Amino acid sequence: MAIYITDDCINCGACEPECPNNAIYEGGVNWKMSEGTTVAGNYTLETGEVVDAEGENAPVYEDYYFIVPDKCTECQGFHEEPQCAAVCPVDCCLPDPERPESEEVLLERQRVLHK
Repeated sequence: MAIYITDDCINCGACEPECPNNAIYEGGVNWKMSEGTTVAGNYTLETGEVVDAEGENAPVYEDYYFIVPDKCTECQGFHEEPQCAAVCPVDCCLPDPERPESEEVLLERQRVLHK
């Protein structure tokens, strides 16, 4: 499962520098697929939408930190556990029940994001 940040987030920012995929952004900030990855050109999101890796995308949330699910690998290929959850002082970085993903899917995403 991808990780998501709940609305219990206190906007401390502890999670953001811990993400090896640069998948975590401050609320209200636009995001890019290319940030923190080697992705270039067009990239197809899990929704089927095709985005330019260098193009800015709208924030997932406006009021608190968020994780871009297409960039989240639950730290597979980097760490033994999701680092955002490990450092979160209020335990608001949780597995997203809306996005069940196997370890194989997460590792494949890691390979695609970091060729």
